[in-house]
Amino acid sequence: MSNVQADLYPSRQHNHPSWQERLDPIAWHSDAHSAPLSSEQLSRFERDGFLVLDNVFSADEVQLFKAELARMSHDPEVLQSPTAIREPDSGALRSVFAIHRSNELFARVASDERTAGIIRYLLGGDIYVHQSRLNLKPGFKGKEFYWHSDFETWHTEDGLPRMRTISCSILLTDNHPWNGPLMLIPGSHRHYISCVGATPENHYQQSLRRQEFGIPDEDSLRRLVDRYGIQQATGPAGSVVLFDCNTLHGSGSNIAPSPRSNLFFVYNHMDNQPAQPFDGMPPRPEFVAERGPVEALDIGPQVYRAPH
Repeated sequence: MSNVQADLYPSRQHNHPSWQERLDPIAWHSDAHSAPLSSEQLSRFERDGFLVLDNVFSADEVQLFKAELARMSHDPEVLQSPTAIREPDSGALRSVFAIHRSNELFARVASDERTAGIIRYLLGGDIYVHQSRLNLKPGFKGKEFYWHSDFETWHTEDGLPRMRTISCSILLTDNHPWNGPLMLIPGSHRHYISCVGATPENHYQQSLRRQEFGIPDEDSLRRLVDRYGIQQATGPAGSVVLFDCNTLHGSGSNIAPSPRSNLFFVYNHMDNQPAQPFDGMPPRPEFVAERGPVEALDIGPQVYRAPH
C-alpha cells in the first residue's frame, strides 16, 4: 500500500469545527445469507453504529479472563511498561495496551470467531488487530472519558485512511447505569465532526489518560444529542459491545463501589492500514496503533482452560 493517502476526513486544521457526511459504508458485507448476525441485529448496527450482544462468553470464560487481568494488574513488569496507562489523578491502573501482542490468552481471545468472525463479516474481508487493551474503571475512583470519535484520532494521529474499523468490548464485569458504562450517540457514525486545535507533540501521553484535543465542540454535540439521544451500553459480564469507529462515545466517572472492566480489541480491514498521520506529527507508538507489517487473523473457535 502506498504511504501517501488523500485526506478524506480533515480535522484539526481550522479554527472552527465543521460537519461532513460519512463517505464510507457502515457494513461492508455482500452476502446476507452468510451473516453471523440476524437481519434485525445487522439493521440495528447500521442504524445506530453499535450493537450489544448479551452473554457471548460464559461465566467460566469471564472468570478466567478476570483472573489473568488481576495477575497482570499486579505484575511489576506490566506495571513498569510504557503500555500501562494510569489514571490522571489517583495513579490507579487505567489500561494496559497491546495485550494481543504480550499475552498468549488474550491473543487467542482476539481471534475468537464469536467476535472477530462477526467483525470480519461486517468489514467485508480479512482483518487484523489495530489496537488492543484491557480497561479498568475501579469503584469510587474510575475517571470519565470525554465524548470523541475514535476514527478522528486514528485518522488524524495514526493515518488510518477510511472508516473500515470496528471496536469490540468484552465486558468482564456487569455494566450498570451507575458504574460509568460506555455511552454512545446512536446515528452519530453517519457524520464526521472536524475538530479544532492542532495536535500537540507526543499528544498520546496525555490523551490516553484525559483527552482534550480531537474532541467535538459542544454545539455539535448538542445538535447530535438533540437529534439522536444518548444510549448506555449496559449488560451482564460476558456480553459484547461492537461499535463503529466513528460512533461518538464517552463514559462518566465511576463513583459507585462496583468496578467496571473489559477487554478491548480494535479490528481494522487489511486494506485500510495506516499511512502517514494526517496531522503531520510523528506516528504514535505501535502499542497504540499497529503499523505493520501485519498478518490477517486466523479466526476460529477457541476453548479456554484455566492453567494448572
